[in-house]
Amino acid sequence: MNDEIYSHGHHPSVTAAHAMRTVASSAAYLEPLLETGMDLLDLGCGPGSITAGFADLVAPGSVTGVDRSADVVAQASAAYADVANVEFREGNVYDLDEPDESFDVVHAHQVLQHLADPVAALREMRRVVRPGGIVAVREADFGAMTWYPAVGELDEWRELYGALARGNGGEPDAGRRLPGWAAAAGFAEVEVSSSTWVYATPEDRRAHAESWAERVQHSAFAEQTIERGLTDRQTLQRLAEGWRRWGRAEDAVFLMPSVEILARA
Repeated sequence: MNDEIYSHGHHPSVTAAHAMRTVASSAAYLEPLLETGMDLLDLGCGPGSITAGFADLVAPGSVTGVDRSADVVAQASAAYADVANVEFREGNVYDLDEPDESFDVVHAHQVLQHLADPVAALREMRRVVRPGGIVAVREADFGAMTWYPAVGELDEWRELYGALARGNGGEPDAGRRLPGWAAAAGFAEVEVSSSTWVYATPEDRRAHAESWAERVQHSAFAEQTIERGLTDRQTLQRLAEGWRRWGRAEDAVFLMPSVEILARA
């Protein structure tokens, strides 16, 4: 399973967007349950912005951020070198280098959608959480995303992304499947909630549109879709122009829903 391919890749347009995420924006469902002194594992931590936020909330407890990319681990380590109770390291979500029952909380944000076997990953999370601890997971659902005004290029983008992600073994409609995956992984208690990112201010619209315009032309998304014969450069340029056109609309809104679980063994 180590040969799985990450559909987004780690182009600066991707990591910059991920580095904007915070506990408040991405883990608000978990935040009220965090206590000082807890030990927390953050899987698929990326550039570490959520991880560092957890470190502030649970100090003097320890926080470990794990990602399979050495580059983003190095980026996170450099960015948060002054946070004493956080550590970043490479790791495999299917085979964590951690003893059984090591953490009070195991967290993963937008990770399972990229995996060929999300149930196996959840079982591994269950292995390393302490009795009475929490496994907290949040996953987007691309099929449930909606936007206004209607822009045909965004419909094409979603179809193309779905083809790429599923070709890589992932599931872009992960959100709706998350409770079932948790049950299959053996969790006896699963609390389900949902929250939505909303891009509606001029600044948010421009940032979201420009991020995806860059991704569809220059990131791993572009390279992989072209290599597999799913599209061509001319089409990707047109999709980028569609994203920018949506971002310029004065009444534009983009809704990105996610499903969240708080699971206990």
